[in-house]
Amino acid sequence: MRADARKNHDQLLAVAGTVITEQGVDASMRDIARRADVGLATLLRHFPTREALFEALLRTSFDELAVTASEFEASKASDEALVAWLRDFVACAHNYRGVVALMVAAIEDPESALHASCVSMRAAGARLLARAQAEGKARTDIDGTDLYALAGSLAWLSDQPALAPRADRLFDVVASAILTGD
Repeated sequence: MRADARKNHDQLLAVAGTVITEQGVDASMRDIARRADVGLATLLRHFPTREALFEALLRTSFDELAVTASEFEASKASDEALVAWLRDFVACAHNYRGVVALMVAAIEDPESALHASCVSMRAAGARLLARAQAEGKARTDIDGTDLYALAGSLAWLSDQPALAPRADRLFDVVASAILTGD
């Protein structure tokens, strides 16, 4: 990629992250282009669809969470690793208001640009869950898909103004329901 194209690409991602954090997933592509000081055609050359833009934004965050999961596996007790990763996942998903619906749809659609990122995210959580289950620290009647759904639900709560004040307490309730307390 040429230097100016790389600069535009990076600028578009940075601005898109800010705009989507402020306005949610329905943010205008025109507004993103305008705030990045490029034309809409430039934005669409880099990211031909809204989903492609989200995939690029989320891939970085999800890749970081996959690395974090591995770090937690190596450095924390299994129950602590699971809860810490779950908290990071919820925070990551909440960073982009409204992204939970896209994530839920993408994980079921192999043609989605977000599919691979969501599958990797679910797999990272499933590994942490399986480790905690193997050590008797987490209930065994849930799997990685259940954990992914719970994380998405918790992130969704934070997006709801009437429920946001309860999000931290409900996170603790859900986390304690996943863990066995042994």
